[in-house]
Amino acid sequence: MENVNDHYFNGHYKDIWRTLIPSQLTGKELEFIIPYFNLNTSSTVLDLMCGYGRHAIALARQSINVTAVDNLPEYINEINATAKTESLPLIAKQENITSFQPEGPFNLALCMGNSLNFLPQEDCIQLLTRVNKSLASNGHLLINTWSLAEIAIKQFVEKSWNEINGLKFLADSKFLFHPTRIETDTIILSANGEEEYKKAVDYIFSVGEFETILKASGFALKEIFSIPGKKHFALGDPRAYIIAEKIS
Repeated sequence: MENVNDHYFNGHYKDIWRTLIPSQLTGKELEFIIPYFNLNTSSTVLDLMCGYGRHAIALARQSINVTAVDNLPEYINEINATAKTESLPLIAKQENITSFQPEGPFNLALCMGNSLNFLPQEDCIQLLTRVNKSLASNGHLLINTWSLAEIAIKQFVEKSWNEINGLKFLADSKFLFHPTRIETDTIILSANGEEEYKKAVDYIFSVGEFETILKASGFALKEIFSIPGKKHFALGDPRAYIIAEKIS
């Protein structure tokens, strides 16, 4: 699914995301993920909309078997090159996520970095139903989002701008309904005056709506954290980690 998060600006966009997401965050997320889901060298993990592979590569470096999926060939080629160089138990696939058919069985499916919210509700249900079928009988799903209604309503900013690695980002956002979503038009300006326009759509689901999506996909909502393993989600927290378990 195309979104502003998925694109490069003159080949440097992926490096901006590395700047925005500190490696310490990935490390802390893995400190939670590996023991919570009892992952070991015989475990298999599906990393959906994996981006540049920060979780997939980190898990594979712990000798955990990972299949990573994204629609961008630049990301996939880079991940596979890293896996080959380091002899990691990791394979990355370029796929259209709306039609991707995962082949398991997997012990855990990850969908991190707000990626699931790129999809409207019906597409979420269809994707997660296919993911559910690829999971082992005791499989789990972990979703990271900052587009819960309980977050977005409080955190919403209509206009913003940032400068990162020499690129200026001017964003104009609208909070819309039917379906509930935030649409953001972003102008990206380079130091030499080049200009690029991107449009992003993040669908907004309440906790109750997320639970409905999970049930329709064969999952039961188990827990929601704002800090993985340390703090359960509360109204207005800036991010959420949703844990669901396969029930059918």
